[in-house]
Amino acid sequence: MPTYEYIALDHTGKQKRGNVVGDSPGAARRTLRGQRLHVKELHPVSESAQAAGAGFSLSKGRRRRDVLEITRQLATMIKANVQLTEALAVLSSQAIDPKLTQVLQSIRDQVLSGDSFADCIKQYPGWFDTIYLSMVRVGEATGNLGSTLNILVEYMAKRQQLEGKIKSALVYPIILVIMCVAVTLTLMTFVVPRITSIIQSAGKQPPAITQFLINTSKFLTDYGWLMVLCSVPIFWLFMKSLQTEKGRFAFDRFKLKIPVIGELIRQSVVARFATTLAALIRSGMPMADSLQVVSEVTGNAVMTRAVNNARERIMAGADVATPLRESGVVDIATSHMISVGERTGELEDMLVSVAIGIEETTDIRVQRISSVIEPVVIVVMAMIVGFIIIATMLPIFEISNIANR
Repeated sequence: MPTYEYIALDHTGKQKRGNVVGDSPGAARRTLRGQRLHVKELHPVSESAQAAGAGFSLSKGRRRRDVLEITRQLATMIKANVQLTEALAVLSSQAIDPKLTQVLQSIRDQVLSGDSFADCIKQYPGWFDTIYLSMVRVGEATGNLGSTLNILVEYMAKRQQLEGKIKSALVYPIILVIMCVAVTLTLMTFVVPRITSIIQSAGKQPPAITQFLINTSKFLTDYGWLMVLCSVPIFWLFMKSLQTEKGRFAFDRFKLKIPVIGELIRQSVVARFATTLAALIRSGMPMADSLQVVSEVTGNAVMTRAVNNARERIMAGADVATPLRESGVVDIATSHMISVGERTGELEDMLVSVAIGIEETTDIRVQRISSVIEPVVIVVMAMIVGFIIIATMLPIFEISNIANR
């Protein structure tokens, strides 16, 4: 259903701005008149513009934190028997980001016009993801929206906490590697050419190690621009391949096999699967539907295929654990716990235990990665700089010895 941005006056003459949904401009105006608003301006808003407005108003992390906070407050108010429209009005007045304020006001207006809460938030995927939408839909269908929102808050908080730990483990090593590459390129393209020009002016054949450094530096300065130019189409082809199912699957499988970091990525994928499935089952969603939602948010094509296979097995009356174990993403111990949970009817509790266990081991693994990668990068950087220094100073010492004789 189309969305329209409006500017209107309320019964006190105060100007209001927001969004309203209607089959046509006339229907949107009738909706606003029903809210005792006098329309001054009404403009259609495309779906892409809505998504862009939500997607770029803030960083993704900040957006998630804002949604978590308003969901926590909304759950509290719903549990206290506050009307949904009244709660949304309060939240829209408290929101810091103006884009979020407009989104909440628009949702409130649509709820007042008779739309369900789930149908309203579905129009803003930049703010509310598939899991959020699915759980809200279940909460409305069962009449337990407040309890479902509480489950959603717990899920979002755990997910953000775990992802924060994973990112902290990956960002620092990446920064160190970038610094190492930047320092090396600076030395090879700016410092080394000046020093080698002095060496070559002496007219003496430089040592092999120095000649290698000179050739490498000359190649970078002469053809560096060509390397950058060639990298553009290569990067474009790589990004296009990620848009295909086969290319995405191959890249996600490669990420899982990266030494040290691959294990951390694998744990992140399994933890996301466990916490998401546990939250959906706890909210009252059937297993097959829960797996369908989980397959869309795993963040890894290998895991997505495994979850889809598990869903097919569930539909055929088989188990979930086997296709997860065969995927290679879920380890034997975790798949065994899931299998036990299926047999005993305590799958939700087992999934929660899996997520908690991964969260605890992630802390240890993050510390290990930081303690290992930092000295390795520093040593490699020292070796590169040391090689450059030796290669440049060796002929200078030889020239100096000849001069002293």
